[in-house]
Amino acid sequence: SKDHPHHRGIYWAWPEVGFGSKLGDLHALQIVFARPTGNIKLTEETDVAQVEAENLWMWRDSIPVVSEVAVIRAYRADGRGRVIDLAFRFVALRDSITLARRETKFYGGLNIRMQTPKSQEISFFRDSSVNVPVRAWSDLSGLFHGYGTGSGLLVLQHHNNPDYPGEYIQYPDLSWIQPTFPESGTRFKLVKGVPLILRYRLFIHSGMKPDDALTAKLWDEFNGKNAPELTFTIHEIQ
Repeated sequence: SKDHPHHRGIYWAWPEVGFGSKLGDLHALQIVFARPTGNIKLTEETDVAQVEAENLWMWRDSIPVVSEVAVIRAYRADGRGRVIDLAFRFVALRDSITLARRETKFYGGLNIRMQTPKSQEISFFRDSSVNVPVRAWSDLSGLFHGYGTGSGLLVLQHHNNPDYPGEYIQYPDLSWIQPTFPESGTRFKLVKGVPLILRYRLFIHSGMKPDDALTAKLWDEFNGKNAPELTFTIHEIQ
């Protein structure tokens, strides 16, 4: 985008990455950078295509501090829409690595910057706290350029993510919506050698916001006991 060139569509990054007493900004591309290692695996089946890729977080582009593996699995679209699953594994290679949102209370995590549509509608849902785990989701819909009818993107979190459910935040003027991580007011410590795994599901749909019954079913499919779990085949760098 012209106003925020570091906004990269759908991407995962934190504005406050701590390394000892120092802070880098993986979100705005300052001090710490996620660099591809070239280790990538592509899988194609009848109804699904998958990319698994490895990055190294490089402090000042010289010191590797975190090994990252991302899995992106896109399913063939059906009558409901298209499902894309995301899974991320982060392993600290050094001591004293932390992740935080901007000022520990604003944006950070899985970031989603959309093209600005006409008739934009951003919505959130969260179950009553008596339900365990609670269902939670967000949706951004509108009339996007080049499409005559409404469409949108639904975002689901996996209930096994730490600090689930992450707070959903929005910046409507930017067509921005995200499930934040970690919890507001905290800094998540990456323990050296211990993986942090975050999982999400995106649902691309035609029409405006799906009804809650369909979305609840999608959440259950993603979080159910029999749901397929993305696995990581690339081993973290030692």
